Amino acid sequence: MTNKKKNIIERKEVVVKFVGDSGDGMQLSGTIFSDSAAIAGNDMTTFPDFPAEIRAPHNTVAGVSGFQVHLGSEKIFTIGDQVDVLVAMNPASLKANLKWAKKGATLLIDADSFEEKAIEKAGYTTNPLIDNSLESYRVINAPITTLTKESLKELGLDPKTAERSKNMFALGMLFYIFNRDLKPAFKYFQTKFGKKDPKLVDINKIALQQGYNYADTIEAIESVISVAPSKMEKGRYRNITGNTATAWGLMAASERSGRPLFLGSYPITPATDILLELAKHKSLGVKVFQAEDEIAGICSAIGASYTGAMACTSTSGPGLSLKSEAIGLAVMTELPLVIVDVQRGGPSTGLPTKSEQSDLYQALFGRNGECPVIVIAASTPDNCFYYAYMAAKYSMEHMTPVIFLTDGTMGFGSVLFRIPKVASLPPINPPIAQPNDPDYKPYRRDPETLVRQWALPGTEGLRHRIGGLEKADITGSVSTDPMNHQHMVDMRAAKVEKLADFLPEQEVNGPAEGDLLVVSWGGTYGQVHQAISQMQEEGKTITHTHFNYIMPLPKNTGDILKRFKRILVCELNSGQFVNYLKMKFPMMNYSQYNKVQGLPFTTQELMDKFNQMLEEK
Repeated sequence: MTNKKKNIIERKEVVVKFVGDSGDGMQLSGTIFSDSAAIAGNDMTTFPDFPAEIRAPHNTVAGVSGFQVHLGSEKIFTIGDQVDVLVAMNPASLKANLKWAKKGATLLIDADSFEEKAIEKAGYTTNPLIDNSLESYRVINAPITTLTKESLKELGLDPKTAERSKNMFALGMLFYIFNRDLKPAFKYFQTKFGKKDPKLVDINKIALQQGYNYADTIEAIESVISVAPSKMEKGRYRNITGNTATAWGLMAASERSGRPLFLGSYPITPATDILLELAKHKSLGVKVFQAEDEIAGICSAIGASYTGAMACTSTSGPGLSLKSEAIGLAVMTELPLVIVDVQRGGPSTGLPTKSEQSDLYQALFGRNGECPVIVIAASTPDNCFYYAYMAAKYSMEHMTPVIFLTDGTMGFGSVLFRIPKVASLPPINPPIAQPNDPDYKPYRRDPETLVRQWALPGTEGLRHRIGGLEKADITGSVSTDPMNHQHMVDMRAAKVEKLADFLPEQEVNGPAEGDLLVVSWGGTYGQVHQAISQMQEEGKTITHTHFNYIMPLPKNTGDILKRFKRILVCELNSGQFVNYLKMKFPMMNYSQYNKVQGLPFTTQELMDKFNQMLEEK
């Protein structure tokens, strides 16, 4: 499908954001648009942004829901700082998001929603569509609601049902602006609604097509935007969220290890989609148990681990705190267990739909007694797959719990993911005890890894005792002997630290030594990497290192840190990782840059901070 406009603007990258009231379908519009970008060959990343309330007050800023898409002809690392095209379906959404729009950005606005009451409820004193406050932008002011109803009148729909399709009319206009083919969207409607309600397929098709046709007739759209396909490695790709990638990584680890996957979990934002995704794959042998609470979820997983399953539980910060005692049980029994924590803003209920890196202390230290676990953090939605896989591998091979940290931005956000072959992934070899082994003892350890064997119940000749009380070395009998307790505490800690022998070395981007090293971890990778890369292109001397393995740290971490005069640690909390580094390597010159707003870093604010640090030297 080709539109008639002759003026085509070529762009390397574009940021588009859909915003409207909760219930306006912004998440669906954004998903369809991002899928169309992927089909067109663009690299991209997405950022859903929505309120925690199921239905916040109508036409209020608190109730605004959004979906941001950053697409380009080159590799995309961030969700984008400022927006090139803003689709605003009501006054409140414009009020809340205009600050993110570049000067000169295109604003596609539903004029029908700008009624006096809605304008006042959003916090405006005058109508922004007529008070010249938007003169710095390219405004496409269209009666989208009215046009949607007119386009669907032949179907005999009631006004409210017809009005619900206004998001598709607006999306049709956007497809025109970006010169996109409508056929993939039509196919999406058929897949999503075809079996449930075929009439919905027709409604959405008509609204999308009529929006496209309308855009072709108005003078406000003087040109269209073209974003060339990205050069990507050949393979099979799909648009995937971090939560889905996590679920797939766990399934791949199950297949590679030969251990059946069990997830015992309780729904919690923003981690629930992991539970839902795994529940779809019973045909692959996945067993999913939705427990009555967080504690039951993890305890069921520990029971499954005892029987030989690759056991997992998923949660967010509040749930992780409830699971802390049971994590201690898994540490004491030395059973494999993957605890997925999709971090959100806290404390307490906090900001359920907003993202932070505020659970690091809890992952490292949030248990009673000397209770070390492996801690691994993903950094992008797609590598949630690989690090979830490695979390499962290390948990089983080293017979210990692993806390796997992602966050809400990664969990809900999506990128293009090149699907690997499971056979290409690293092998997983759980230390399963053999039947009637005459040398078997429950806590006899491999001398190199300090790992005990995994004795599956019912295996002949391997009867043993297990539980939360301290175990005697080698025999596994209950013991309160002081020296034995000291020894077992030391062994459990040494076993976790021993993992560093198997981790890849920490890498740096930039000179191996110098004045300034920027350190990041987890989900801040894209923004920090982009800022560093831009500054290096400008000729600035600056180095970046990003951590995914947190506990233990890679063995060469200290060697990297000591080569730089100043170390700046950037994280979305008040300084948890920098304080952890100070514990491990206290003699370094640390500074920190923190943000606790429920929002990711922007590339520009990072560059401003880095330049300030370089100038201070």
